Amino acid sequence: MRQIFHGVIGVLLAFSLHVMIAEISPSVVILINVFSLVLIYMAMEKGDVFGSILGMVLGLLQDSFSQGVFGVAGISKCLTGFLAGYVSQKLNVTPFIRKFIFISVLIIFELLVWSGLYIAIGAGSLNESRGLILVQPFFSSLIGCLVFPQVKKLIMKVSQRRI
Repeated sequence: MRQIFHGVIGVLLAFSLHVMIAEISPSVVILINVFSLVLIYMAMEKGDVFGSILGMVLGLLQDSFSQGVFGVAGISKCLTGFLAGYVSQKLNVTPFIRKFIFISVLIIFELLVWSGLYIAIGAGSLNESRGLILVQPFFSSLIGCLVFPQVKKLIMKVSQRRI
């Protein structure tokens, strides 16, 4: 039951952050993939199965914001969530540089799967948003590396107050 609660919190957090960032600037939404950052963080904390299920939900939610083919982001995020949870259980990705590379590789993988599926379906041309999507993995990784430790500290403070 607690896992479901954490998943719902993750979905609500990703949705809220996406909407707030979209209000600030649509270009920033392309630079910071909030759905992927929430997915990667939660998959690193909860594991591969949780990551794949949350990835599917977040991907379908992200698809609902786009005007592309529904389900493509769901598949790519499902795979990304599984990999994030699986690899983080096997390797230590805590140091800044490892975490930066880890998040970058995962988001690049997600973009490759997403674009590959999109092209394979033959849904038309990809919307690269003037090339901003090409720097998304690195910009999102930097944000993730700076925010993940702060989120972990916040969660620890909240859990200590409940006891």
